[in-house]
Amino acid sequence: MNKHILQQYTVIVDFLGKTLGPDYEVVLQDLDPKHQAIVAIANGHVSGRTVGSPLTNTALHLLSSKIYETHDFLCNYKGVAANGHVLRSSTMMIKDENNEPVGFLCINYDDSRFMELHQKLLSTIHPESFLEQAPIDQQPAAAAEQPAAMPMTESFPTDITLLMQKIFDDVTKDLATPITRLNQYERKDIVQKLNDQGLFQLKGAISFVARQFSCSTATVYRYLSEING
Repeated sequence: MNKHILQQYTVIVDFLGKTLGPDYEVVLQDLDPKHQAIVAIANGHVSGRTVGSPLTNTALHLLSSKIYETHDFLCNYKGVAANGHVLRSSTMMIKDENNEPVGFLCINYDDSRFMELHQKLLSTIHPESFLEQAPIDQQPAAAAEQPAAMPMTESFPTDITLLMQKIFDDVTKDLATPITRLNQYERKDIVQKLNDQGLFQLKGAISFVARQFSCSTATVYRYLSEING
């Protein structure tokens, strides 16, 4: 049934991609735990992804936090492509008859071409001193209705290992102590944060975290068991 639902959206992906143009990436993500990957994409050059690329950090967080229970879509949050371009991203939740998410339909808009034209036009009609006083803000406006706990910057990894590393790095970037010197309470706190971000929905995540901690997978399993009660 879920597969049939998503098949209908593959046509929409192609339609929107051709209608909106090359600066709009349109993506259909399958949320089946056995798959969890992109199943259709238009204008994939925007993020550099293809069919088979994994879910994003934001997609995993939407699932782990169950934001889909109170939202049908999220619009205009920040994404950053591998080439550094800032994207304006939006996600619609595709749900089944039980209101459970089966897929995400995402649109990522890259306005870099237009910002370049804007800058050139502005530099033509105004002196450089004006440009220094009135810089153009290339960051998308913050979406007032976004859930507070949602990571506002989405990344677009091309494989699961890169995705896991990005989530792990984001969670541990402010640590004052090296990863290998953390005590069990500090490790457990990190595991809690990784779990909140949906990392452990990915296949191989427990082994990945164990390698980062230089500990056994049994230790990570124990932390998760204690966290989940």
